[in-house]
Amino acid sequence: MWEEQLNAAIEAGVKAIDGILKIYNSDFSVEIKDDNSPVTLADKNADKVIREYLHEKYPEYAFLTEESEDDPKRLENDFVWIVDPVDGTKDFVARDGGFTTNIALAYKHEAVVGVVVVPLTGEVYFAAKGLGAFYRKDGVTKRIHVNDKLNDLTVYKSVFHSKPEEEKMFEKHKDRIGRIEKWGSALKPCRIAQGLGELSYRLSDGTKEWDTAASQVIVEQAGGIYLKPNKERIMYNRVDVHNREGYIICNRIENFLL
Repeated sequence: MWEEQLNAAIEAGVKAIDGILKIYNSDFSVEIKDDNSPVTLADKNADKVIREYLHEKYPEYAFLTEESEDDPKRLENDFVWIVDPVDGTKDFVARDGGFTTNIALAYKHEAVVGVVVVPLTGEVYFAAKGLGAFYRKDGVTKRIHVNDKLNDLTVYKSVFHSKPEEEKMFEKHKDRIGRIEKWGSALKPCRIAQGLGELSYRLSDGTKEWDTAASQVIVEQAGGIYLKPNKERIMYNRVDVHNREGYIICNRIENFLL
């Protein structure tokens, strides 16, 4: 049902790569927004490219993006594109490669299409409700699925945003955890969807809808778990765009460790 929108989202994300890398490879400046988060010209340019492309394809759909002013009229629309043009701006500024472009489509508050592009490598993770999850690199596309591991877990933590609450969980469940790795932005859930790791915590309110929508679709369609700590699903196109409760991502519900 969502193939057309999925292909459009992939194309929009890929179109944004050149502009992002042009800034990445230049002596760019960094602004600090009102919420104390960084933003660069790459964020703004990519936002424009993605919005223009998707609006031309689907003029009736609304938008919720990190770098554009929020229009409350989106709340009246069943279809909303949710976009983070550069997820992991701190990684971008640090030039560590750990940033992504996230594009999702929400239909009646459920994320149904998700695309995560890795601009530095050209990798693309993508999924849509009922279609499964996929990974594309160097022109080769493979279907991906979470693994079945229950012990010796690989846990992913944020490079810049790890919190004491999460560190306590690592210590509490150290008997089940084999290794802890740092990965930026949406790479953590995508790697879980790909079967390369099993668990990731975010037990604080530091993320918003555009940080999670795309990767949630990918994880869920890969057979994984992406829930609030109370085990409720994250829904989208909300009045309050903050993910205030945080979330837990894992390969199997048995690893939903709290």
